[in-house]
Amino acid sequence: MLLSMVTLLCLYLAIAGFSGVKRTRGVRRLSSGHNHEELLHAGDQVQVQLSLTIPGFLPLPYVVVREMLHRHNGESWSFKESLIPSMRGHGELSFQTPPLERGKYVFSDTECASEDIFGLIEHRGTFKASGEFRVLPRTVFIPYWQLYDRKSRLSGPQTALTRSRRETTQINGVRDYVYGDRLSRIHWNATAKTGNWKSKEFEHESVPKTILVLDAMAGSYPHGEAFELAVSTTASLLEYGTRERMGMGLLTLSEEPCFMPPSESLIERQKMIHHLVDIQDNGQDQSLLPGVEKIARQFPQGAYFVVVSPQKDDKILELLRWADTRGMTPCHILIDPAESRRSSEWNAMLRGRGTRSFTVAHLQELPTVMGGGSV
Repeated sequence: MLLSMVTLLCLYLAIAGFSGVKRTRGVRRLSSGHNHEELLHAGDQVQVQLSLTIPGFLPLPYVVVREMLHRHNGESWSFKESLIPSMRGHGELSFQTPPLERGKYVFSDTECASEDIFGLIEHRGTFKASGEFRVLPRTVFIPYWQLYDRKSRLSGPQTALTRSRRETTQINGVRDYVYGDRLSRIHWNATAKTGNWKSKEFEHESVPKTILVLDAMAGSYPHGEAFELAVSTTASLLEYGTRERMGMGLLTLSEEPCFMPPSESLIERQKMIHHLVDIQDNGQDQSLLPGVEKIARQFPQGAYFVVVSPQKDDKILELLRWADTRGMTPCHILIDPAESRRSSEWNAMLRGRGTRSFTVAHLQELPTVMGGGSV
């Protein structure tokens, strides 16, 4: 009897070790909690659903699942949950990540652990379930940018814009009727064909192109908060250019400078936003000008040259002066979360030279600052 019991126990342990958690398979589904296709922005949480399938016919009392989520900069989060699989070896596990900052995230191999019903031996196994996602930078809605105002004396000689871009007489398509449209704007043929009110869409006047220059030098940001503010400011300006259909380009001065020429294409604008997802302040050059001069030939003539940087010294003055000598309109967006007194003196000095300058201390203040209001 003792021999039979030991034989059955050894056979059970062998079968459990061969067909248990070591051969576990799983499928991971990610969502933002509202819409599966919704883009994730900084501060959002991700809902994770993990479906497990454990082959074999022997019951398991429980399974401990351990997940590791890695960010592009080396940060990681560990999630540990337990579940009781069904008699057929199926189990569902759901958990929610904490609010995430911008970046590229990936789940590593999932580890499963379980014991037999007698608690004698612990079995472990791992499997790979695809799980990658990107969190876009935090942005804020900017209704109006004072740089694009031809009534402003400090906007530069190339400025030729009103608060909203003027429309030409060239028809560019048909859109849905908006309450308040003039009678002369209604497209009668399209209205008769569709049965719904339609209005004419006109082309807008051409505007000077804009180049956003993001300072991503390691020595410029003693704290990570300032760099995140600079990235969010750049992303918010890109979204403003998308809504206003303005040709905006992006130049990031990091360890490997990257330049994307100005374009009104939505696809190109999305590439710029996704480029800001995992950018880091790892540039090693002491000056910004050398990195700009390498690709100066690709800059369009008469463009706005907007520098987003926390620096307020001779290096920035040198860069702004260089842009002015190349026929571009320089502008400096100063990132200063501390709101130091030197920022006000710096802005007054630049405005005395005829150069636009804005100081951003918090992302929520960006619409007011860009619109020319006082905070």
